[in-house]
Amino acid sequence: MSTAHAWFVAGTDTEIGKTFATCALIHAARARHLRAIGMKPVAAGADWMDGELINEDAARLRAAGSFDPGIALLNPICLQAPIAPHIAAAEEGRSIDTRLIRTAFDMLATQADCLFVEGVGGFRVPLGDDYDTADLARDLDLPVILVVGLRLGCINHALLTAEAISARGLRLAGWIGNQVDPAMLRVEQNIDALRSRLNAPLLGVLPRVTDGNPATVANRLTLPVIQ
Repeated sequence: MSTAHAWFVAGTDTEIGKTFATCALIHAARARHLRAIGMKPVAAGADWMDGELINEDAARLRAAGSFDPGIALLNPICLQAPIAPHIAAAEEGRSIDTRLIRTAFDMLATQADCLFVEGVGGFRVPLGDDYDTADLARDLDLPVILVVGLRLGCINHALLTAEAISARGLRLAGWIGNQVDPAMLRVEQNIDALRSRLNAPLLGVLPRVTDGNPATVANRLTLPVIQ
């Protein structure tokens, strides 16, 4: 039985700081004395370290959490090639077993107050012939936190993703602006445009930090309202 408050963290695209934002959310929850962890159900791109196949994003989530649940629960599907997950799985002669993900999710949810489940890439990344990350969010029945990479084109990407979230019958619990392009023009105007068009609260805007440490910006985030 799941007991944690849990959210699915989706991105408007790949390489927009989804892991950074997820780690910042974990630190924000921990600052409120909540037992918080992250989960990366599927990851593609990993190296062997001390006998374990470790994905960099999963390792960062592991380091941010209140406790270490073990990489097998935190990242139940780890694929070695840094390519689309369904292609990487096919090359390894395996399928992405959603039952394994569900089992890991349920176990983690009994150990934490807050569980942030980070997707892979954008919102609709294929995990099989007829299954994608949007289906996974739906099957886990999680409200979605959308990380918007603040760069040219972000308004269109965010609105399209929000429509896809709604089309799956999922609730957009909030969104985070992440400053991925320090040279972006009219940042505030873009944030205002998103704020007026997305039917969800802005949880915070994360600046680009030189040390890459999400703990230093966690105080800029508000946790989603628990419903």
